[in-house]
Amino acid sequence: MAVIHDGVTYRAADAHAHIYPGKIAEKATANVGKFYDIPMDEVGLPHILHEEGTAAGIDRFLVCSVATKVEQVESINRFIAEKCAKYPEFIGLGAWHQDVTDVSGVLDEIQALGLRGIKLHPDFQRFHIDDDNMIEVYAECSRRGLPVLFHTGDDRMDFSSPRRLANVLEKLPDFLCIAAHLGGYREWADARAVLRGTNVYIDTSSSLFAVSPEDARRSIEHFGVDKTLFGTDFPMWTPKDELQRFFSLGYGEAENRKILFDNFAKLFAL
Repeated sequence: MAVIHDGVTYRAADAHAHIYPGKIAEKATANVGKFYDIPMDEVGLPHILHEEGTAAGIDRFLVCSVATKVEQVESINRFIAEKCAKYPEFIGLGAWHQDVTDVSGVLDEIQALGLRGIKLHPDFQRFHIDDDNMIEVYAECSRRGLPVLFHTGDDRMDFSSPRRLANVLEKLPDFLCIAAHLGGYREWADARAVLRGTNVYIDTSSSLFAVSPEDARRSIEHFGVDKTLFGTDFPMWTPKDELQRFFSLGYGEAENRKILFDNFAKLFAL
């Protein structure tokens, strides 16, 4: 399985995909679409991600879900781990919530389940990225080599502002994190202005539909081709469509290989 573009064969990993249990998948997907006022292309069911991604040539998927209540953390993490066991192509991130009190204990459980980092969506979870109570979590994740994937940016609110992530990086300059959506959804210029760091990655998800190829390249080149990951934000967008948008950026074979797979493989030690 591979992606073929202009006669060149590439391996590809989707570094940003959401999945939900069957009983809530339609409602959860619809709620995300309503929050962003964007029609969702699919329903966030694991088998649909696997089928559509595989058909598009993708062979690794970073899967996650968001806990809006602390009581959801354990069940979501077990669900993600179960789906990773069912689909070996899946690599799971753990859910987290700002009200977790046993930081080390829950991170122990996440690692015992084979999950490879954590996912946070400050806008859905209603906390500021640079909340003092979260610094301990970020520091402990860094000590354990667990990347934190943030939804970053939304000019309608301030929870996930790139400036708030920059505040964290001032305290933890080696913090290993992924600032999704080219560093800040609808705040792409702000992200370029304030975010930088040797361990800051970005992904391409939920941005290429809204920015020009020139602006997308500007963001990628600010953070570095070596620190950029391809992502779809499934089920918001389909793997096939996001690959087409990515290739429209016009990068050459070497850059495409890094963004589509090599950077992901390095980050998650594949």
